[in-house]
Order: sequence, then structure tokens, then C-alpha cells
Amino acid sequence: MKQALLYDTTLRDGMQGENICFSPEEKVKIAQKLDDLGIHYIEGGWPGSNPSALRFFDMIKDVELKNAKIAAFASTRRANTRPEEDPNLKALLDSGAPVVTIFGKSWDLHVETVMMNTLEENLAMIRESIAYLLANEREVLYDAEHFYDAFLENQSYAMETLKAAVDGGCRTLVLCDTNGGTLPHDIEAITQTVMETLDGLYDFTVDIGIHAHNDCSMAVANTIAAVQSGAVMVQGTINGYGERCGNADLTSVIPVLALKMNIPCIDADNLKKLRTLSRFVSETANMTPLNSRPFVGKSAFTHKGGIHVSAVMKESRAYEHMDPVLVGNKRRVLVSEQSGKSNIVYKAKEMGLNLSGKDWYERNIVSNIKELEEEGFQYDVAEASLKILMERLSEQYQPNFELESFRVTIEKNKEHPCYAHATIKIKVGDDYEITAAEGDGPVSALDNALRKALSKIYPSINDMRLVDFKVRVIEGTDGTDAKVRVIIESRDENNIFSTIGVSEDIIEASWHALADSFQYKLSLDREKNV
Repeated sequence: MKQALLYDTTLRDGMQGENICFSPEEKVKIAQKLDDLGIHYIEGGWPGSNPSALRFFDMIKDVELKNAKIAAFASTRRANTRPEEDPNLKALLDSGAPVVTIFGKSWDLHVETVMMNTLEENLAMIRESIAYLLANEREVLYDAEHFYDAFLENQSYAMETLKAAVDGGCRTLVLCDTNGGTLPHDIEAITQTVMETLDGLYDFTVDIGIHAHNDCSMAVANTIAAVQSGAVMVQGTINGYGERCGNADLTSVIPVLALKMNIPCIDADNLKKLRTLSRFVSETANMTPLNSRPFVGKSAFTHKGGIHVSAVMKESRAYEHMDPVLVGNKRRVLVSEQSGKSNIVYKAKEMGLNLSGKDWYERNIVSNIKELEEEGFQYDVAEASLKILMERLSEQYQPNFELESFRVTIEKNKEHPCYAHATIKIKVGDDYEITAAEGDGPVSALDNALRKALSKIYPSINDMRLVDFKVRVIEGTDGTDAKVRVIIESRDENNIFSTIGVSEDIIEASWHALADSFQYKLSLDREKNV
């Protein structure tokens, strides 16, 4: 079967997504990750649009890539302008990119109404731009913008634009669903018609590609439909980032092609890097990773219902469509009020806890979790606290410290924001530590005081930092007497973990979550050193 060519446009189309911006240095790092995955083409941006894009192309020249070709992107020449005089085409050549991707208008609506151009001049713009770039020894790809909408309204002219590109010398035509409104059955039928028409016109092969947007939540499905019809180039972005609702998500397209359709695109070893790449791009874009993202999301292979977990423990494919390891992900089992003993047994094994086959431990843990979740705890989002709870209930808990007392005071005057001071007394073994610290708020002050006390005994505690703090009122009908749930996310050099606390008092809830995070961190260090 013919190989699918992967064309990534995260660094151009992905950056058109709201709140997404990469510096040239970040774009180089992402390009290196994409190359390492095995992507064939990496679109670096529109060199004529801004200095940042030009800087990327200048920097990437010094980077040795193993698999990918760098592509520069721009439009065809302007109307009534010679190609050699067009600034966009000049910028493409000046970028030094070995591949250039130019887009042209397929839809007569755009040509005549939006651009106020003539249909004939538009065809000349496509044909002459491609011929000029080829004459300057560049590999040229042609993006037929709005092609599917154009085909549905004026099939004859839409096909004329493709013929103009081929007449100019292009041999790879990418059909774009730019508005993202076409459905898979139309994508499949139109792509097939295009291929059959071109095969009848030329005695050489013209490769077809697909560039789908996600405005109807169909970008991945449309991409697969085009491939089924014979498209060999697949364009998309990592995590589906892009303008409006985004582009086809390559983190879904790639495993579908490789694992579901057995179409060669990247090898099995590189496929295992997919989840890591997804998280890297999210972190670089400063976007929260989507837990429910298929294949690479944190929840993609997560099981919560007791019946599901019981079945997965016997035969994973009973509730999983594939082995998560193939894309670098892993199976997760959550424990909540919906859990059964199967969940507890699975989690205990995963966490390295020994329940010794004691049914009482298992029943006691299930019962306590259901009671605590009734009070407002939510252990499926705080697995570090879950481990501590299971250790306590199975008589395996080894506290690294114990709280004796703490006091927090907050000061506010009209000239300055609130200011907090915390004093804490803890017991470590047979010794007591009393320390005080300040902070921007009560939780910050408590964190600083506890860290100060523990760092004298456990220096590794300085590797941990609090990265997220969430507070939620569980039941609002009691006003200020309502219970609050505090979830803290912490991180050290190798781990990210979440802890939880619930109380009518926000400081007490915060303390429980904070204390669990320190206990969990220290237990990780202890296990590592055993």
C-alpha cells in the first residue's frame, strides 16, 4: 500500500488558533520534535508576513533534520503582477526552504466577489506562480483553497484551477475544506471524482492531498475519507490547533492510518512518541492538554466504572480499542463512588500497595471512598491523596511528619494588598520543628512555613513546587458555611501529582491538600531510595 505523506502545519495554521503563539526558538524546537517523530513535511510559516517567520527560516537552516523537509507558505502572485516582481514569491525563495506551498483560489465566489478579479486572471496566477517557483528549483505543493465548497457550486471552474496548477508543473495538489463545513460522504465522492478526472487527462501521476478544518467536528473523519478515496498527502496540526475550531488533529489521524488502516506513515517506534509530542506542543503553546483527546489524552484509556475495570483486568480489549502503549499512552483506573473492588485491587497493584488478598481491606476502602465522596472528596482527580488514603485504610501508612498545630494571620491595610504570616509546629520522628514564614496569601504562607520546616530534614523537598490551586464550593445553598473542595497540583523533576482537601473552612481544606502533597512527595523519594 502506498505510503501516506504527513504534512504538519502547526507552526503556521496551528498558530492561527486563538491564544497560540510560538517564538522562532520555540518553532525550531517543535520542528525538531516533529522531525524526530517522522513527519515528512513541516510548514514553517509565511515568510513574507512577519519578521518572526523569517527568523525561523533563518534559524532552521542550521538544524540537521533526519526525516522532514521544511516548507514555506504563501499565496500565488498578485493579480496583474509578474511572478518575478511579486513580493510573496520573492520571500518564498529568499526563505531558503526547499519546499514551497502556495495556495490559490478555487471558488469563483472568492475570485469575483471577494478579490474582484477575473476567472481567467486567477487561472494565470496559479499557473505562472507554480512555473516560476519550479524554475527556481523548488519542490512545489499547491493548496486548492475552499476546493470542496467550490466544487459543489461550480465544478467546472474548480477543476480548471487544478488543471492550471498541473499545467504550471505541480504534481501534488492539496484539496482544502477551508470552511470546515463539508461532510465525509461529500469529501469521499469529490476526492474520487477529482482523481478519476485527472487520471483521464494526464499520462503521469498527480498526487492528491487533503487539508481539513474542524468546524463541523469532522476534520479527522474528512481526512480519513479523502485517504480512502486515494489521497496520499495528509495535512494537519498537532492537537488539532488552528483557526476557529482548528484543523485535522494529527495525533488522531496518524494512529488511525498506521494502526486502523495499516497505511504506512511512521514506524512503530516513532508512534510511541506521539503522546509525548502532544504534551510538548501543548506545554510550548501554554495550552492545557485536553484529557479527553483520543489516543494521547490522559483519559483516553481511563476506566472508572467497576464493571469496566473488572473486564479490563481479564481482557483489556473488552473495553479498549487498542493497546495504549502503541501511542506512548497508558491505561489508568480511577477510584470513585462508582468503583467496585476491582478498581481497588487494580489501583493497589499499580501503586505498589499490598492488600494481601484481604477482602476486608478491599471492602473497607470501597466503603470509605464512597462515604468520603458523599462528603465532597473526589479521588479520581487526586490520586496522590487516594494512595495516602489507601495506605491508611490498609495499615501501611508511614507518615513523614505529623502536624501539631499551625496559626495563620492575615493583614490588610488601605495601601497594600493582603499579607499573610504562618507559624507551624510539626513532629518528625521524636523531634519537633517550629517555623514561621510569610506569603502572598494564607496558603502561600503555610506552604512556605511547612517547606522551611521540612527542608532541614528532607532537602529534596525543595525540588517540589505547587503548580495549580483550585477551589470549588461543593454546595452553595449554605452560603459562607458551605463546604469547599481544594485541589492542589504539584510537580517535581519527574512527577506531577494532585491532592485534595475538603472542609467548611477553606484554610483547613487547603492544609489537608497541601500536607498530602508533601507526604506524597517524600514517600516517592523514600521508595526511590529503597
